[in-house]
Amino acid sequence: MISTQSQSPYCYNDKGNYTTNSTYKTNLNTLLSSLSSPSNNGNGYGFYNLSYGENPDQVYAIGLCRGDVTVDFCRGCLSNATQQITQGCPNQKEAFGVIEQCTLRYSNRSIYGAMETFPPLMWYNAQNVPSDVDGFSQELNTLLEDLRGQAAGNGSLRKFAVGTATFPNFQNVYGLAQCTPDLTEQVCSDCLGSSLADIPKFFEGKQGALISKPSCNVRYETYRFVNTTTIRPLPSSPSPLSSPPPPPLSSPPPPSTSTGGSKSDKSRTVIIIVVPIVVSVVLIVMFFCICLRVRRTKKKLETGKLIPGNDDTDEIGSAESLQFDLATIRVSTNDFSEANKLGQGGFGSVYRGRLLNGNDIAVKRLSTNSGQGDLEFKNEVLLAAKLQHRNLVRLLGFCLEGSERLLVYEFVPNASLDHIIFDPTKRAQLDWVRRYKIIVGTARGLLYLHEDSRLKIIHRDLKASNILIDAKMNPKISDFGMARLFVPDQTQGNTSRIVGTFGYMAPEYAMRGHFSVKSDVYSFGVLVLEIAWRSWREGTASNLIDPTLTTGSRNEIMRCIHIGLLCVQENVADRPTMASVILMMNSYYFTLPVPSEPAFYLHRSIGLEMSLRSEYNSGATRITLLMSFRSTIPLAAVLLLVLPDESSWLRHGLVLFIVGCFTSWNSPAANKYISLIYYVLFFIVSI
Repeated sequence: MISTQSQSPYCYNDKGNYTTNSTYKTNLNTLLSSLSSPSNNGNGYGFYNLSYGENPDQVYAIGLCRGDVTVDFCRGCLSNATQQITQGCPNQKEAFGVIEQCTLRYSNRSIYGAMETFPPLMWYNAQNVPSDVDGFSQELNTLLEDLRGQAAGNGSLRKFAVGTATFPNFQNVYGLAQCTPDLTEQVCSDCLGSSLADIPKFFEGKQGALISKPSCNVRYETYRFVNTTTIRPLPSSPSPLSSPPPPPLSSPPPPSTSTGGSKSDKSRTVIIIVVPIVVSVVLIVMFFCICLRVRRTKKKLETGKLIPGNDDTDEIGSAESLQFDLATIRVSTNDFSEANKLGQGGFGSVYRGRLLNGNDIAVKRLSTNSGQGDLEFKNEVLLAAKLQHRNLVRLLGFCLEGSERLLVYEFVPNASLDHIIFDPTKRAQLDWVRRYKIIVGTARGLLYLHEDSRLKIIHRDLKASNILIDAKMNPKISDFGMARLFVPDQTQGNTSRIVGTFGYMAPEYAMRGHFSVKSDVYSFGVLVLEIAWRSWREGTASNLIDPTLTTGSRNEIMRCIHIGLLCVQENVADRPTMASVILMMNSYYFTLPVPSEPAFYLHRSIGLEMSLRSEYNSGATRITLLMSFRSTIPLAAVLLLVLPDESSWLRHGLVLFIVGCFTSWNSPAANKYISLIYYVLFFIVSI
């Protein structure tokens, strides 16, 4: 059974704060108190849209009650939501709260008529469907799609629909769909559609779930949760104007004296001749089109163009339109001068350039003796050109002339993440809000690669140096030279050619060549630990976190550490998907599972033991993390805690060394020591 009575609201920490005695606070209190006023019935159907004050201290609020609750109950529910949201978000200018029968949000910007799907607050019924999960999911989707259309098609007073479906193993399944009525029919349908898409991602096989977004709600259960007897009928549409009297009947025309029978026979003859000819022509054209399509498909199969992930033929599409000439790039980079050099990568150097139109670019010049051959070059060009996401670096084009192989990307001004988090001076630029933004943005970029793009892609080389930071501190994943394509139903692959960076590399990939989306999840976990663990250790004082956000930020940091440890578990099946990672980050009511034993406790009887116990409040759930390091790991952990800030390069190596030990200790003996040697060597190289 789902219960949302005691859940905390979502506070928008990046939308600004107000002080206790500010005008905004006064306006907010006035506005929220009017919601539960007996004289305020909203639109009469559970929808409240209010604003109060003048810019820049004007406050906007929207309240929405479930379609089956009475006016008095609705006011009481919004009153409870007001108390909950003001206590949970004491100084945020924007917040969103949910109680089972109502939702409430307020902001310092106009929110009327705008679709808002973030944050998605989700709950689910812990009971699983006992059998025929696929059949249940199919029928459930049919029910909710029907309710989606009904709710969106209702008028401007209420967009609400409930329904029931019968399943072989259940008496009934009940569904609900609702939007705020300020949305248009299409926008409401889009909002509900985004929630329906979340159900198979997060709640496959569950007997019930509730997805509540600021603009819409979707819920289903195997028990009746809506009181259909209290749903107020919408007013009937106004009766149409009386129809005008019919025109007077006219006398039938006199019989024609022309030879109508002859004309009819001629028309019939023309039809008999023309129709077979037209049909024959259409069939012939269709036959030739089918033959041509089959021939092209066969040719592509013979050349490997339709085999994603093939090491020899990773063709994705045509790239001629992306080609730059070498002379243009030489002029833009001042002939690859040292002054324009941004850095040195594994496959070559990166230069800053400026085109004749004034646009800045980043040019990756591949070295002739690099490990990236024509295959990787072609792969990166054609793959990156197909990807369009705010958290992926955009490929503008390429150049392939003589021995020169160049990739042209959008210019990202703040360089890569490793230049910031491992630099004692630049690291101070990253407060926790920005670090959390980088973590979430990277997760969304990976989710796009794994599930949301039309190509299922495994990056295979995710690390801090491949995360670029733009002018607004948004992360952008780069370097797709090692990426691999998966066919839609493929879940894992094997390779004899191990590429990537030790320390970020999943153990099953480093030792056995097995890779999957969980390989990227592992690399993401290492990245999160590099960002969040350091923030947690250094952020105990106010030098990193705003004093007014200390509690909330500490909770986020500890939650990120928890998620990072889940991602670096040795057992591939235990690691979450990126969709689950996004859910865990966005929904603080989602109870995090305890990581498997290798990530927390190592069975060794000798050496020093260090326990680090931290408690943090995640929504309504209090979680205690106990991390014990034994044998050689405590020495690395102690060094990590006591080293000065100037030794960031050494502390970086120690973080990766500890993670490597975590994930390799419970492997078979031979693999254990091979993996451990990998991470020791990486540690030595980092020094």
